[in-house]
Amino acid sequence: MRPDGGITPEGSGDSSHPAGPWSLDQAASELETRGAVAGDQEALKELWRRHRRWVAAILLAHKPRWVDLDDLLQEVAVAVVRKIGELRDPKSVRPWLRTVAINAAHAAGRSGARRSRDVSLAGEDHGEVMRPRRANAEPSGLDEGRRLMELAAQLPDGYREPLLLKAVQNLSYREIGSILGLPETTIETRIARGRRMLRELAQQAHVEAAD
Repeated sequence: MRPDGGITPEGSGDSSHPAGPWSLDQAASELETRGAVAGDQEALKELWRRHRRWVAAILLAHKPRWVDLDDLLQEVAVAVVRKIGELRDPKSVRPWLRTVAINAAHAAGRSGARRSRDVSLAGEDHGEVMRPRRANAEPSGLDEGRRLMELAAQLPDGYREPLLLKAVQNLSYREIGSILGLPETTIETRIARGRRMLRELAQQAHVEAAD
């Protein structure tokens, strides 16, 4: 995330992400999902590894500010372990995971309690899940990214999710659309508007800090 409020480099080919890599990734995800549903623990671990970063973005978009992200990721991991066998269509794993994540975030808000960490997918470390995918990121840049993510929480509903999905893993508009069930053009528009609103929030925060 950039100090000017931008999340990631725009990239001229973002909205027309090559079909080949997307298709291969989707096919691999479906294969892992089928294995996980059938009880293959290694497939389940790989499925979670593949998806947990963007699941974290969904949680950031919906969780109360006081709820710890790692705790909620743990809750989602537990739910995935317990409920993966209920998934009927492997192609719907992304929207299914989104629903599980949103339910966990809303439940945390209702309960008013911090999430526990007593059960997990073995070997998973969630501590680094929100680190931006940028090589050689400076500590100050990471601090700025965290600050802007906090500002993103102030965005209206409908803008936080696509913007944070872009910020966390730099997903294409097509991939974000598949998660949210929206057309690529809608995703592109919402991200553009969300970035503009985020810049305005960052500028306002800068002015208030200077006073």
